[in-house]
Amino acid sequence: MMNKKITTLILGCAIAGMAWADEPTPDVAVTIEIPRIDVSEYHRPYVAAWIQDEDRQAVANLNVWYQMTESSEGAGTKWLPDLRQWWRRSGRSLEMPVDGVSSATRPAGKHTLSYSSSDPRLAKLPPGEYSLVVEASREVGGRELLTLPFTWPAKDLQEEQAAGKKELGEVTLTIQPTH
Repeated sequence: MMNKKITTLILGCAIAGMAWADEPTPDVAVTIEIPRIDVSEYHRPYVAAWIQDEDRQAVANLNVWYQMTESSEGAGTKWLPDLRQWWRRSGRSLEMPVDGVSSATRPAGKHTLSYSSSDPRLAKLPPGEYSLVVEASREVGGRELLTLPFTWPAKDLQEEQAAGKKELGEVTLTIQPTH
């Protein structure tokens, strides 16, 4: 009886391992670093990342990190307009939360987001020149905006990076060519 359980466990692990190994590499990876800031009153930043076209029109929202629950201090959606560029281009027309886009604020550190070229936000992009825009705003802090240009769809590996000065650390964009 014990041998059958062990055999079943080993077979199950092997099948799971094969399925994991077959997972495709994401076509687009975005890494956003939130720096550790040593201040007396620290609040996690709200962060938005979106794609804009050559005319600086928002064409796809990738993520919005904010305090998802209201509190007695009035947090939550009240402070989303502090992400000024995102708010003007796209945010004010959205009803939060947005499935697959919005989530809770993140602590200091590097956070990687992965997208497949079949993701509806990317699949609908016509070929052309675009920019990834990442904006961060922090209560009792500052605001920062980084822009990384790219071509869609990628014919060759594209790697872009930019570094913020205070509210954002290094932001990287990696796009694998699609076949």
